Amino acid sequence: MTRFTVLDTPPEVCEATADRFVAAARDAIDERGIFRVSLSGGSAPKSVYPFILEPERLDSVDWSRVEFFWGDERSVPPDHPESNFGVAYQMFISHLPRVRPDRIHRMPAEAPDIHAAALTYESELRLAFDARGDEPPAFDFMWLGMGPDGHTASLFPDSKALDETERWVVANWWPHMETWRMTLTFPVLLAARLTIMEVMGANKAEAVRRIRDGDTDLPASRIAGDHVEWIIDAAAAGEAD
Repeated sequence: MTRFTVLDTPPEVCEATADRFVAAARDAIDERGIFRVSLSGGSAPKSVYPFILEPERLDSVDWSRVEFFWGDERSVPPDHPESNFGVAYQMFISHLPRVRPDRIHRMPAEAPDIHAAALTYESELRLAFDARGDEPPAFDFMWLGMGPDGHTASLFPDSKALDETERWVVANWWPHMETWRMTLTFPVLLAARLTIMEVMGANKAEAVRRIRDGDTDLPASRIAGDHVEWIIDAAAAGEAD
């Protein structure tokens, strides 16, 4: 059953997410020799990265055995301030010791042909995971967030990618911003060994309420199961004063 952990404040959510990240990394490296993580986009990870970089957490992980991927990306160059990769690299990855460049797999969503680029990224996933057949890769840690409209990764309400069952990576049009995004699809999101949904803010409360009440219409409502933990603050849970 999906777990919902409600913490009072955003810093508590960020610290808990950092703890889950580091614990998952250590377990995966101990068991399989490598930790494959799909990083979240959006604003929430910016507040978590400093917690992971605190010495006690930082020094407990062999970062040479961590392989980085992304759940989605905006159609901007990697040095753009809205690039999910750029934010993660500048705030987090560039501060890690012993990271191997060949284990950093950014989504090239700024490519002129984003559909072809999505196919290329899917091929990169297959190589990295040594995938055989159609079974999607099992990430050790799937880090996701949710927008006020209930989207997760770049899987937006009423968008075409919601119905994708075979492709692992697609380009998805976001009408609200009139832009393309590159995103992992539900077959990959749901195959992870552990998924953390990090959600903060009162503007997410209505979507959270609907999902906790059993509404299945929002994209993020599909992120469910025994391997999933939602870590939310009191505001997102509708419990703030």
